[in-house]
Amino acid sequence: MIKLYGSLVSRATRNLWMLEELGLDYEHVSLDWAKQENRSAAYLAINPAGKVPTLADGDATLSESLGINLYLAQKYGQGGLWPDDDAGRARCVQWSFWAGAELEPLAYGRIREFLFKKEPDRDQTLINDMAEQTGPLLDLMTLALDDNGFLAGDTFTVADLNVACVMEYLDRSGFDISGWPKVETWYKTTYGRSANQKIQDQRAPIAAEMMKRLQG
Repeated sequence: MIKLYGSLVSRATRNLWMLEELGLDYEHVSLDWAKQENRSAAYLAINPAGKVPTLADGDATLSESLGINLYLAQKYGQGGLWPDDDAGRARCVQWSFWAGAELEPLAYGRIREFLFKKEPDRDQTLINDMAEQTGPLLDLMTLALDDNGFLAGDTFTVADLNVACVMEYLDRSGFDISGWPKVETWYKTTYGRSANQKIQDQRAPIAAEMMKRLQG
């Protein structure tokens, strides 16, 4: 059986969403950061970096959340989350790389400032700079969505899932995307899918407790 290692307050939620979309049987092995379970000898034997998530599927052991989703889509989502056509598959890879390299540094940067720092400690200059850099990325998404309403074709694919996972950081940090209505509609539809909501419902109480501890 597939095993997915990682807490519900980590990037493992990206892979849990994918597993639910694909309807696969899997075991979720939660790891408690506070107890350093990700640094245990048993886990380091699986992932020597001690990071999460990690996916174990037969002989394949993988890390990096967006890459794990590409693997799962390619192996188990042929013709659905993984398109049949070469161009569609290429766009899935393209947008996944884009999400990690272009969008995530800015989106996660906002999370660090808004969720992990008290207001007097926030770097407003950095926040403004990240907002300025985010706008052109959403302009680019708007152009892509003009064609089909999805990023890799006319149906929901791993491209949409991977980008939405990263855009969630913008959402959680209060970034207003209403100025990009196509992106806003796409995000609400994509992130609101039932497979993801199942995971987010499980995550919510754990995340709330974690934020209470972080914010004192």
